[in-house]
Amino acid sequence: MLNVGIVGATGYAGEELIGILLKHPQVRITDLSAKIDQAKPIAEIFPKYNNRIDLICNKPELGKIIARSDLVFLALPHTVAMGIVPSLLKAGKRVIDLSADYRLKDIKIYEKFYQSKHKDKANLGKAVYGLPELYRQKIKSAQLIANPGCYPTCAVLALAPLVAFDLVDTGSIIIDAKSGVTGAGRKLNEELLFSEVNEDFKAYKVNVHQHMPEINQELSKLAGKKVNLIFIPHLLPLKRGMLETIYIKRNQKTKSKTEKISSLYKKFYQQEPFVRIKENGLFPQVKDVAGTNFCDIGVKEFDENIIIITAIDNLLKGASGQAVQNMNIMCKFGETTALL
Repeated sequence: MLNVGIVGATGYAGEELIGILLKHPQVRITDLSAKIDQAKPIAEIFPKYNNRIDLICNKPELGKIIARSDLVFLALPHTVAMGIVPSLLKAGKRVIDLSADYRLKDIKIYEKFYQSKHKDKANLGKAVYGLPELYRQKIKSAQLIANPGCYPTCAVLALAPLVAFDLVDTGSIIIDAKSGVTGAGRKLNEELLFSEVNEDFKAYKVNVHQHMPEINQELSKLAGKKVNLIFIPHLLPLKRGMLETIYIKRNQKTKSKTEKISSLYKKFYQQEPFVRIKENGLFPQVKDVAGTNFCDIGVKEFDENIIIITAIDNLLKGASGQAVQNMNIMCKFGETTALL
């Protein structure tokens, strides 16, 4: 039985982690902590867990977290995890960080987009980017996982087959992305209030969103050259769910047809339990994936243009579900355990 701690247990990602892990037959939650005014039973904070878990959620105490846990999930705001990770790794604990602190390998880019000095350069190179469909072998032996962001998970899975096989002009990528409000985390912000979000739809952080360099980084690895895309995120008046419409042009040397591209996607992801490719002419909707760890992808081609439409649940495949998927791979559990 694997003893697991969750730091940041009262956030949206922490709440989802608890629910998933309570269903996991090979895991025992042994420590819950968060930035709270006073210790409380987690079932008092989230009544849906009443009679399912009787742990107290405390303020984080590293000594207790280390003593009680074999593996630790860090569901913390960006810039916070890097202050905790070194002590956990030194104690021999495996760590899955859901923040951006170990995703970007270029420290200057991290500091530019997150407006904070990186405090743990020593462990940055050890972190494995936790996108199982691309890095499963590295994840198996990792001690530190940088769990991907929600927008990058959606985008990279959508574009990977085309970019990896050099079928498209990587300089033409435009990503039109939409996310539910939980993507911003559980925090007090006037712009995220129900009365502000309801019956509205808007773009934000146009081509300056902090997930943009993460997408560029991963696509550049696949392409073998630098990729700079256009990224426009939008806020949906929904609690959860994410849909991205991606526009890209074919390479002149490529004469692919829609059927061939669809076949490529199916072959590329044929062994992947959480990626589903739509049949020709069909495209994913948010409700298809909400509450699941699936990424659904639909592709359409006309003339020199290719459109990819993809959807995930931002809290599951975009955060906690993917984190548990990574844990399953690291610990040699069945990869879909507690996720289907």
